Amino acid sequence: MVDYLANTEINSQRIAAVESCFGASGQPLALPGRVLLGEGVLTKECRKKAKPRIFFLFNDILVYGSIVLSKRKYRSQHIIPLEEVTLEPLPETLQAKNRWMIKTAKKSFVVSAASTTERQEWISHIEECVRRQLLATGRQPSTEHAAPWIPDKATDICMRCTQTRFSALTRRHHCRKCGFVVCAECSRQRFLLPRLSPKPLRVCSLCYRELAAQKRQEEEEEPGVGSPGQPAYLAGAVCGASSGDDEDSDEDREGSGDGDWPSRVEFYSSGVSWSAFHS
Repeated sequence: MVDYLANTEINSQRIAAVESCFGASGQPLALPGRVLLGEGVLTKECRKKAKPRIFFLFNDILVYGSIVLSKRKYRSQHIIPLEEVTLEPLPETLQAKNRWMIKTAKKSFVVSAASTTERQEWISHIEECVRRQLLATGRQPSTEHAAPWIPDKATDICMRCTQTRFSALTRRHHCRKCGFVVCAECSRQRFLLPRLSPKPLRVCSLCYRELAAQKRQEEEEEPGVGSPGQPAYLAGAVCGASSGDDEDSDEDREGSGDGDWPSRVEFYSSGVSWSAFHS
């Protein structure tokens, strides 16, 4: 299927249409051999609430963005190389249906489809593309994945001390290592997590102790790596007040302009297909 579509005019037109919808804010997507295999609307569980996102599956990358005008304008383009992707199907509940997790070393998040059929189509197509991409590049499947952020609404109290209650004045923070929702006092430290960012990121007190202990053990096995006057295991650790790294993610800064998006009830019960795969 991929080989057949690679050099066709219809594939070039489809990719050009995606580029046009993202406009100047998006990266060019047309490359020799790249094929657009499928596209559709999925809900993505963001920090504050689930939001609609347009997804495009290519044979080598997964692209998603925010919907401004359905099928006409998208923004906040994100590109994920498929060789970095691992999928994890999630169990069904009364409140959460047709969900699975997309996991990479830099970011992991939960999405859901409008129906069980669409969920299975997305999972099977992505997994097949990942398999082909790993075979083509000779890479092994990724074994290290970033923790998904637990949504704000999942808890009213700090998940570490279990004492601090969140309010309009007491804000929530997220540990970049475990994804837990924590209070400011339980997340005062920073630690360098190279897979996620070149600068130290906010971590909870438990993760900080574990990371510092791991770093200390590594430095004891390989002495001489550290800063003068600073314990080697603290190289990369920072203590202090909140900084820019704790701002909301891109998805939460984008505003509420989600185009022609219906309510969640309509999304799941409309009977309309929200995804299409090309062959």
